[in-house]
Amino acid sequence: MDAKNTPEHPEHPENASRTDPRSYEELVAEAVAAPTEGWDFSWFEGRATEERPSWGYARLMGERLAAVGSALDLHTGGGEVLDLAPRLPPLMAATEGWPPNVAKASRRLAPRGVVVVASPDDAPLPFADATFELVTARHPVRADFPEIARVLRPGGTYFAQHVGPNSVFELVEYFLGPQPEEVRRGRDPQQETDRARAAGLEIVDLRAERLRIEFYDVGAVVHFLRKVVWMVPGFTAEAYEPQLRALHERIGTEGPFVAHSARHLIEARKA
Repeated sequence: MDAKNTPEHPEHPENASRTDPRSYEELVAEAVAAPTEGWDFSWFEGRATEERPSWGYARLMGERLAAVGSALDLHTGGGEVLDLAPRLPPLMAATEGWPPNVAKASRRLAPRGVVVVASPDDAPLPFADATFELVTARHPVRADFPEIARVLRPGGTYFAQHVGPNSVFELVEYFLGPQPEEVRRGRDPQQETDRARAAGLEIVDLRAERLRIEFYDVGAVVHFLRKVVWMVPGFTAEAYEPQLRALHERIGTEGPFVAHSARHLIEARKA
């Protein structure tokens, strides 16, 4: 989550410590009606908070974009993070796999000269070899390092912020129960860097942090799980009503539901 005064931002709203007095039905109905396309998390203002990683990915990405002549942003969502860059290179492309996000990113980024390409998350990248000096990604669904290495020019860089292992698993396991160890180990930064090296990339930087998340009402949980669909696959408020009602009562008596996200910064260079 990545908007001012929302999860992943250091500034917490003054009213964040107060739980919402509305009924379960009101909170859930509002969350179910809210749109989920794009990566704009402003809906969570005052309802959930998450610490941001100390390195400041958007700022660092912007610095790197300003220094190259060609770049590709993978899994761009609605283009919100890429659009934060003060300056984009003359050749700038972005990929996205979800059709509503493709349309949203195109509307946002086309005025800045960005070509947004619809590309399934598991498909080869639709670009020629050695096209880009820089490939970026913020929270990609997966990092296909052989494809990333293929489209990078010699000396080019992959710069990204990934979701790490066991991210928000307090919430995942609240709904799904304890997860197998192989699931808990998924997205491990060391395994990812091993795959990057196997694809011919040299690791320049790797940093990892765990960050506190607080959900202040059950509606925030519902909206989060509708938006970040891989957390609890097939989630609907109807299917998980007993757990959600219990969580609503728990938040009302004990305060915010606390979880922890995992993030790692990875920078890799093609020889």
